Amino acid sequence: MRITISGPPGSGKTTVCKLIAERLDLKVVISGNIFRQMARESRMSLADFGRMCEADPEADRKLDERMVEIARCQDDIILEGRLTAYMLTRNNIPAFRVYMDADLDVRSARVVEREGGTVEQRREEIVQREECEVRRYIKYYDIDIRDRSVYDLIVDTTDLTPSEVADRICEAAVEQYG
Repeated sequence: MRITISGPPGSGKTTVCKLIAERLDLKVVISGNIFRQMARESRMSLADFGRMCEADPEADRKLDERMVEIARCQDDIILEGRLTAYMLTRNNIPAFRVYMDADLDVRSARVVEREGGTVEQRREEIVQREECEVRRYIKYYDIDIRDRSVYDLIVDTTDLTPSEVADRICEAAVEQYG
C-alpha cells in the first residue's frame, strides 16, 4: 500500500503519518524533513531557503525526483510532501492520495507548540511560505497546489485528534486497497 499525505504547515501531517505507519506497518518519508535539512546544510533559515528555491528550482527538483524514485522502488510506504500526490500521478505511480487541512489559526498554534514563537509570528510565516510555494510550484511544474482534485481523500483536521485523522485515513486506504 502506497499512501501520499499532503497539506499545509500545521495540518498535522507528520504526526498522522507516524500513526498510520504504526497501524499499517509502513515506512514513512517526510519531504519537509529533507527540505529543512537542505536549508540547514545551506546555513539558511527555512524562509530564506524557500526564497532561494523560488529563484533556483534545483533544490525542489532534486527533492521531488527523490520522492518519485522512492515511490517507484517501494510499494509499502507513506510519502509526505506538498507535491507528492501530483508527482506520483504524473509518473503513473499508483497511490492513495490524501490532503489534510485545518483552520489557519489552529495550524499556527500547532506550529507554536512544535517550534515556539507566537501564533501571530507563525501565522505570518505560514502565509509567506504558502505564497512562496504556490509561486514556485506553478512556475516550475505548472502545478497549482490549491487544486485538490488529485486527492482521493480530503480531511479537515481542525477539530479532530491525530488518532481520529489516522483512523479515517487508514479506513479509506484499506477500503481502496482491499
